[in-house]
Amino acid sequence: MVKSDDRVQRMTATEEDFVRALGRVLVALPRAVEQDMAAARRLPLSEYTALMYLSEAPHRTMRMSELAAVSNLSLSGMSRIVGRLEQRGFVERTKCDEDGRGWNAVLTEAGLDALEDSWPIHLASVRRHVLDHIPEEDLTRLAEVMKRIADTA
Repeated sequence: MVKSDDRVQRMTATEEDFVRALGRVLVALPRAVEQDMAAARRLPLSEYTALMYLSEAPHRTMRMSELAAVSNLSLSGMSRIVGRLEQRGFVERTKCDEDGRGWNAVLTEAGLDALEDSWPIHLASVRRHVLDHIPEEDLTRLAEVMKRIADTA
């Protein structure tokens, strides 16, 4: 926890500029990708993200709480998303074998098809809004820095 302290080191102008730019990116980027997905009549970004994580999981199955955590959502928020996906036949919910208390989300073939249909639009959007603005030689270093930041948050 951060404590208020008179001895806190102020940000330099460069640091302040970076932090403000990062804040704008964190808000603007998901909005821009969401708009691109909607314009192409593809999955909303929140549903795309859930299906993406499920497609990468062993047996295309994740515990609901784990899916919520990797998606940066509350369990109730993820339950609403999975509920919508379930209504469309993209996901099924099953009881967890490990303890019988929790629930798993399981990606269906229809869900995988929907993900694969949306993937090119998502990729093109991410390229246009992010990757096209970063020189190749900076990507590895930037990825390392972002991972370190994420690991301390």
